Amino acid sequence: MICLVQASGAAQSGRASVVPKVRDGKVEAIRAIRVARSSAVKARTQATNQLKALIVTGSPGFCQQLRHLSTSLIIAHCARLRPSPDLGGAEQATKTALRRLARRHHQLTEEITEADRELHQLVSDVASALLDLPGVGPEVAGQVLISIGDNADRLKSEAAFAHLRGAAPIPASSGRTHHHRLNRGGDRSANNALYVVVLRRIRHDARTRAYVERGTHEGLAKPEIIRCHKRYLAREIYHTLNLATPTRKPEQLLARP
Repeated sequence: MICLVQASGAAQSGRASVVPKVRDGKVEAIRAIRVARSSAVKARTQATNQLKALIVTGSPGFCQQLRHLSTSLIIAHCARLRPSPDLGGAEQATKTALRRLARRHHQLTEEITEADRELHQLVSDVASALLDLPGVGPEVAGQVLISIGDNADRLKSEAAFAHLRGAAPIPASSGRTHHHRLNRGGDRSANNALYVVVLRRIRHDARTRAYVERGTHEGLAKPEIIRCHKRYLAREIYHTLNLATPTRKPEQLLARP
């Protein structure tokens, strides 16, 4: 509460130097699509969990044949069920519920796929260069852009960008020991986006795997290696987005020239 009062006073007196995010361009459109997509993903996960729970607790005679199948096969099989209109029996009611959950899963999958296409188009229009970076897809790129806002020029330096993403190193030295700790500040959703990219690169990028091996050989723990790589990734993303020119419109500040 005290911080809010101080921030309000600084804004009213003109002492505040932070430029707020603008939310009237394509980045705001990306945020809106991601909100709907996130809701659909959560609902699909819930439908999947409920479907599997019904199979586990359902009648052994019918559900036993489904328990050894993969999730995709279970959903495909349940979507084709033809239960009897008589719901007096537990087995028929279970089949009806399974079919509804499976079809709901299909509908939500179509909705998510459509949202992914829209996100890819919007991100390509705003900052197509981000999609060229290893491990960065439309979902991660969308979160990166949302954290920055439509007015990317409000971030004056690479250090400010790293602090915004919670990737700036925090000194934690003691005595003769000199090291840094994880930064728990900044936009945590943006920090998670960096974490996702780092994990993808560790799995699929040869240079990142070599970096991890070198850090491990030097005695660094895995969290420390990931922290260092997130800081490097923040620098890489910043310079990728810094290709914009000040003469562009707010919604074009992140677009590739």
